[in-house]
Order: sequence, then structure tokens, then C-alpha cells
Amino acid sequence: MSRLQPHILWFKTLGLNDVAQVGGKNASLGEMYQKLTGEGIRVPNGFAVTSDAYRYVLEHNNAWAPLHAALDGLDPDDIKDLQARGKRARAVVYGCTLPDDLKAAILQGYAELQHEYGNSLSLAVRSSATAEDSPQASFAGQNETYLNIAGEEALLDAYKRCLASNFTDRSIHYKFDNGFDCFKVDLAVVVMKMVRSDLGASGVMFSLDTETGFKDVVFINATWGLGENVVQGTVAPDSFYVHKPSFVAGYRAVLKRSLGSKEKKMVFTDTLNTGNIAQEYTANIDTPSEEQTRFCLSDADVMVLADYAIKVENHYSSNAGAYKPMDMEWAKDGIDGQLYMVQARPETVASQKKGNVLQIYHLKQRSPVLLRGKAVGTRIGAGIARVVNDVKQLSAFQPGEVLVSEATTPDWEPVMKTAAAIVTNRGGRTCHAAIVARELGIPAIVGAANAAALIKTGTSLTVSCAEGENGTVYEGILEFEVEETDLSQLGHPDTHIMMNLANPDRAFSLASLPVDGIGLARMEFIINECIKIHPMALVHPEKLDDATRQQIAVLSAAYKDPTDFFIKTLAEGVATIAAAVYPKPCVVRMSDFKSNEYATLLGGQYFEPAEHNPMIGFRGASRYSHPAYAEGFALECAAMKWAREHIGLTNIKLMIPFCRTVAEGERVLATMASHGLQRGENGLEVYIMCEIPNNVIQIDAFAKLFDGFSIGSNDLTQLTLGVDRDSDIVAFDFDERDPGVKQMIRLAVEGAKRNGRHSGICGQAPSDYPEMAEYLVSIGIDSMSLSPDAVLATIRHVLAVQKSLLSSDGRS
Repeated sequence: MSRLQPHILWFKTLGLNDVAQVGGKNASLGEMYQKLTGEGIRVPNGFAVTSDAYRYVLEHNNAWAPLHAALDGLDPDDIKDLQARGKRARAVVYGCTLPDDLKAAILQGYAELQHEYGNSLSLAVRSSATAEDSPQASFAGQNETYLNIAGEEALLDAYKRCLASNFTDRSIHYKFDNGFDCFKVDLAVVVMKMVRSDLGASGVMFSLDTETGFKDVVFINATWGLGENVVQGTVAPDSFYVHKPSFVAGYRAVLKRSLGSKEKKMVFTDTLNTGNIAQEYTANIDTPSEEQTRFCLSDADVMVLADYAIKVENHYSSNAGAYKPMDMEWAKDGIDGQLYMVQARPETVASQKKGNVLQIYHLKQRSPVLLRGKAVGTRIGAGIARVVNDVKQLSAFQPGEVLVSEATTPDWEPVMKTAAAIVTNRGGRTCHAAIVARELGIPAIVGAANAAALIKTGTSLTVSCAEGENGTVYEGILEFEVEETDLSQLGHPDTHIMMNLANPDRAFSLASLPVDGIGLARMEFIINECIKIHPMALVHPEKLDDATRQQIAVLSAAYKDPTDFFIKTLAEGVATIAAAVYPKPCVVRMSDFKSNEYATLLGGQYFEPAEHNPMIGFRGASRYSHPAYAEGFALECAAMKWAREHIGLTNIKLMIPFCRTVAEGERVLATMASHGLQRGENGLEVYIMCEIPNNVIQIDAFAKLFDGFSIGSNDLTQLTLGVDRDSDIVAFDFDERDPGVKQMIRLAVEGAKRNGRHSGICGQAPSDYPEMAEYLVSIGIDSMSLSPDAVLATIRHVLAVQKSLLSSDGRS
């Protein structure tokens, strides 16, 4: 049989229909090499050693009978039995001798690669199972890879070790869990040019957001050196998002980024190893501090990878005749500086979700916070902690416990599937623990520093991944509920229901809510939580003390300079919120800190006045052209210009808060125009917050300046009733339902309509008081913007109000 079939097949001859012969990894590499190198995607050349060759080796050595003897009757959930039988099976395969004609074919392929790339070529030798990379099961990490292989003996040895890895403990268990017969999953092997990422960078990327399934982004994780540190969760990697619709429209900018610590770097200690297995010659060294504090990819690199990801997704989707999000691996060669695609497979979690039912997890109570880290998924789990520091301790783990560890490896998967939740010290959102937890639908928090030391076995925990990108470990077992909504049955009210959102980390998880856009995006949260620095402190560092200047230098170390840090961070935060609803509108309010709030920012005490009543003091529009803040406002404008014109989120509308007079409005618009934000250019609309009685009284004059009005019911109530909303003493008099306040709202809505301008409200009154929602619908307001947790209930209520009003009209 063997002499009638080729033992090796080159990438240029392979495609997606060849999985049975060469396995998923080879088939995908061949598909990209054949179909996508012409579109500019770099794929290192190589060949497949076929699945026929695998069976040929076993038959040549009469190995099937001893394999059956090793594995027949196995109970995969008996960990000790699994380990013993797996070891016997691997020994059977590794002990096989390779037939002479197969050895000759492999070595001939090696010689041809040396001819193409030079004699200094080293190889990546990778397992490629015939069942892997299917939509039902990725087989990620189940079989072995050997890197930097050089020399004939090392290549042949690595090939045999790959074959033996078809029977790793984790691979046997994984096949059992996914309904595959161990004896019918054959193993092909990839032999390809080694991309020298040990001298460059590497990582993984997805053509959607892995936690939420949000499909409009490319998500990239990156670290220095070999990519194993990303996969195994040894380091906290850099991460980048690119907005696909903007990229396709021609914009070239990062949507969002996060600097990882990248504390370790995996490199080769013997770059031309001629021993048996090169994997023994890697080392995880401390990453130099200078590399830890800067991103390991340039923005140009990120754009190249985004281009690769979009082209790969488009190609695979076209081939499948349906949307096909992708899970990819890439590497940057430190010698030639080029970026290469080294694997692509269908994403196997978010893409498998069916139906139109929205699930939202809500904690019903809170307790002291024990730890925080990166959230995996959007669920909540609770149970008793079990700290596991070694694979030998896994047998003590009980189903329903919370698994706490330094990190996980594929060998841990048999117990991971029984956990209520998982918490690890190390890792990013594409590490092994995250991948498995996502696939199993188990909440997990990765990169929670010192988790395995701070949490003790037997501790009661609640693990919440339902509060954005940062997951929280709470003390004790807390009550939570799951809200399920069939969006196909919800309906859509005539009054637009929009969402208030300040935290970019929550944007993608909320993107599936059926809203008509973002009615209020507050930039104060981004400045306070992500930037932490007073804008004027960036412009005038000479006014700061040395300690403050040093803190600013640390925060902005990964950027060109501190002002670049401010502009990019604010722009990317706002753009991330806008991306969640693109192309629907996102109304971004320019900064509305009060002077006492600004003073708490780093360096703020040097620039802010002491005011007795900051609520009606130096805030909002009055700051923007004032000498005390004009340079800070210029940075805000630069950030908004970057978000719209460089990142491409042209659905961003800008809104001016607390604008007291028409003349002040004119000054603000002129100032914005001087910073490149001219109302009307590139579709820019500018709204005003309608929150001061004068905004209502002079609404016709304000309407000549602004495109829309967003009623801020809190400040409008405060100033209409003369009640300080921060005062506990008179808080009982603060009520948006007061007839005078309702009259002001009605006049504002009527004035907006009279002038052909948008009218909306961005307070909680419609959700807190059902009668207010009914009143707003009855006066014809265009939109209501609410906190995310009030959206679904308000949609249902507004639909009921509309139905009631229609019935009343019909009776009359």
C-alpha cells in the first residue's frame, strides 16, 4: 500500500479537502499557501507527512495489537489508569522503526527545503490530527510540536515523537469527550520552515472577540519570543483590537490596546541543535525591563496581522458558504522582520452558539473582593476552592469545586471540565486555561496574581466574569441569576432606546443588547481609570514635583510621549464604545469633571481652584476655552479627532455639557473647529446637554448652533427646583417627576421638534419611574438612553405604553 501512496505532500498541493490525508493543520497551511500568498499573506513553505504514513509505520511494526492491549477497556476518568495506559501506548509508537522508503521521502523533503531557504534552515515539526480543527473540536494543544529542528536524525526523531503524541493522556481524554475513536484518529505531521520568532515575537489572533462573540473586531495577543508562553499562560501578553468595518473602509489604526507584562521570553539555547529533540533546548528567560514596558508589535505590524485575519476569515467563510470566524497563530521572524501565518482553524466556541436568546448573568449581592484578573466568558460560578499546584494533586479534585492554580496544561483537562470555575495566577485570554474554559462554558479568571497563594483550599468563592473584561473573585458563595431574553420576540419601539456607557471594557459584552446606539458615553471614566493624569499636567510638566513626573513617565512609558499616551488611550477607549454599536450613533460627552474631581487626578492639585460649590462652578463648557484648561481641552479634541478620522468611528457624535449661554456655545464650537473638529465636516454632529433652564428658555437660539439636545434630567431637576443633588439634607425634594421639571422637559422636546433637532434624555428617570417613560413617549421624545441593566425592561415598558396610547387614540 505504501508504495502506491506518496508519503509526503507539499503545501502547494494541499487544501481544505485534504484533512483525511494530512490532518487539519496541514490542510489549512496548504490552503493558505495555495490560495492566499497571492493576496500578500506570508506562509512558510513545508510539506505534510501523511496519515497513510502513520498507518504504514504502525502496520510495518505490527503495532496495532499492542496498542489495543494498552487502551482497550480504558476508563478515561480514572486518571491513574489513563496515565499508565497512555504511557504504554506512547512507548509502543515511539518504539517503532521507520520504513526505509518513508525515511527517504522525509529526508528528500528536508533537502528541498534547505535548497529553498539555505542550509542554515531549521524546522518546525508539528502534529496534525485528521480530526483536528473541525467546527466541533479544535484539538488545540492535544498533540506535540517540536521547534528549531536541525539535522536528519533530529527530524526523524521529532517525527516519531509527534506520532506517539497521538496518545498523550490529554489527547486520549479529549477524543473520548468529543466522541472520537482513538484508533480511527490518524496523525499526519507538518514539516515546515521554522519562523525565528524566538528572535522576534509571536502569538495568536481571532477574527472575533473570544469572550463575547462580538464579530466586528480582530483580537491579537502578542509576546516576545516563542508563542508557547501565550498558549500556556506563562505570561500576560500585549493585546490589540482592530475594528474590521473601519479597516475595510480604509482606516488603519488600532481600536484598543493593552500592555502586558510579558515577564518571560521563551528562546532557544542552542539555535542549531543536532541532538534528538530541540524542545529540550528552549529556555524561559526573564524579559528585559525595557521590553516589558513597550509593546512587542508596532501599529504597522498590527495592521498587517489584521489584514491577514480578515483575508483568512473571508476566504474560509466563502469556502464554507457561511460566516466562519477563525482562530489563528502568527509569528514575527526576528531575522527577516516579516510576519507569517503559521496556523488557521475555525473558532470553536462563539461560532457554535445558536439561536437569538440573550443570556445576562447578574450578581444579586456583593461581598469583599479577594482577587481580580482577566475575565473569560460572561458567566458566574461559585463553589469551594481547591488549590492544585501539581498534576499529582488532580486526583483530589471534586466536581463542582473551583480550580485554583498557577496555570493549567492540557493534561489537566479531565478535571477542568468538572469545575464550577477556574482561577489562575498567570495567563492572558488566549492561554490554555482560557481556551478550555471558554470551550466548556465555565467562568474563569486568568492572570489573577498570587491567586494560588492567597486562596486556601476549602475557601468558599464566587467567580464573576459578568462585569466586563476584569473578572472578580468574591468571598463566599453569592446568589446570582441568569436573565434570558428571546430577542426575536422582543419587538422594537418607535421611541429609540439607547444605552449609557462609560467603561470600554464592557462594550463588547453589551453589544448584543437591542439598542439604537449609545446615548451617553462618558469620557470621565476613561480619564479617571485608564489615564489617571490631569490633562494640564501633561502639557505643563514643569509645574509638577519630581515624584509626580516620575509617575507620569511610568504610566506613559509604552508611548511616544505622555500626550500621545493621553490622546491614544482616550481615543481608543471612546472608539471601543462606539465600535460596539457601529454604525449606530454613539454620543460622546466631552469632559464634565467638576474642579474637585479633576483635582484628584495625578497632578491635578497644581491646576484646580478650590470651589465651595463645584456642582455649579468651573465645569463643562466654561472650561474649554478658558486659559486654565484650554490646552487640556485641546488634548480631548485631538483624541476625538483621532477616534473619528484615524480609527474610523465616524458614528461618534460629540456633546457639550453644562453650556450656560449661547455665547459660550459659540466659543466652544469655534474652539473645537480650531482643533480640527468642525461641525458638519466628515459628518460630525455636535449635541448640547439640555440641563440648564437657560438651555430650554433659549432653545431656538441654541438650536441654530447644535444638532441635537440630550436632556440631563439630574442637573435640570437640580437647577429647576434649586436642590443640590449632592446634599443629603434636602435630597427628599429631588424628584424628576415634579410638574415643573416635566414642563421643562416638554418645552425642550417641543423646541427641538420645532427646530428639526434631535431630542433625547440620558437619565435614569424613565427606568426608575414607569410613569416618566409613559410621559416621555406621550410628548414625542426621540430617544431615551439608560444604563445597560435597564434597557430590556424599558423596551418592554415602552412597547406597552405605545400600545396603550394607540388604543386610546383608536377609542377617541
